[in-house]
Amino acid sequence: MAAKYSDSDIKALLNEVKTVPRDFLSRITLRDKRGHKEQEFDVEGAEESLFRLILRQSKSNPLDFSIILAYYPNESNQLFRLRRYNGKSHEHTNTIESFKFYNFHIHTATERYQEIGMREDSYAEPSDRFSDFHTAVQCMLKDCSFKIPEEPQQKLFEEI
Repeated sequence: MAAKYSDSDIKALLNEVKTVPRDFLSRITLRDKRGHKEQEFDVEGAEESLFRLILRQSKSNPLDFSIILAYYPNESNQLFRLRRYNGKSHEHTNTIESFKFYNFHIHTATERYQEIGMREDSYAEPSDRFSDFHTAVQCMLKDCSFKIPEEPQQKLFEEI
């Protein structure tokens, strides 16, 4: 099975600037949905690519969460998951590398996992850059080229 997206395509999508509203973080209000809480946002990139941000958290385990950045391919109605930030709630195995770990981790879409018929974001690396749902959101925003406009600063002195 040929890869749908090359590693360079994936990198370009991750690097595409995605601007969200200034009040984006305060808009996060997860709603109940079958054993977990969830919220989704659609975001347009600077190159007019369309992305979906999916935020999920277990109702019973605060360490069981996923912060997902997906892409809407033009030629498909199925989302392509570019990145996924997961909590420390399960063991993960990278099949190709035969590497197992139990930690917070970041999934990344790769060409090689697509080529062997696995989910595009099957590869993951352990991470100590986040420790809960909120810090995972911050990490994803930073890593995936999100831009939150800053508050306009008031001038200390009026110009004459």
